[in-house]
Amino acid sequence: MAATIIRPYAAPDRDRIPALILPIQQVEFGMPITADDQPDLLAIDSYYQTGAGGFWVAERDDEIVGTIGLKDIAKRNGALRKLFVAAHARGRELGVAVGLLDALVQHARQSGMQNVFLGTARDFHSAHRFYKKNGFREISRMGLPVNFPVMMVDRKFFQLAIPQSPTTTGGRSRVKGTPLPG
Repeated sequence: MAATIIRPYAAPDRDRIPALILPIQQVEFGMPITADDQPDLLAIDSYYQTGAGGFWVAERDDEIVGTIGLKDIAKRNGALRKLFVAAHARGRELGVAVGLLDALVQHARQSGMQNVFLGTARDFHSAHRFYKKNGFREISRMGLPVNFPVMMVDRKFFQLAIPQSPTTTGGRSRVKGTPLPG
């Protein structure tokens, strides 16, 4: 089995992104959400890859197994969106979620962002633990920037102050296109 590669989104990934995300949302988490409810899924380049934003995929054995997006919301702030990992690619052993988050944080730091905010559903307890373990702190909705794109399901909110020194990420940052262990 090949290593997992974290790389920037490319146009040929367009149809592969919803194919990963929608079943996780609809089947695994029982969310009544469609691609039409998420126009950013089919407009990744114009929605995420503007300003200091970006979008990355985790690829393993020619399969996209994870995604993460950073929406530039101005004033040196970003919104983390679309962090999804296929069930068979989850876990500390493969490090897919951490690798994706590291790519986003590295990019945010290099782009001069100071904060990354995110919203998530109240019941996603494992996601909450993951964010806290990786330096995010829980905040109230009132602590969000006014231009933060709140989703219908968002009930818990988090903020990460972007470390300006690469050594503060525990040395885990990956250069785009480099493999993760496993």
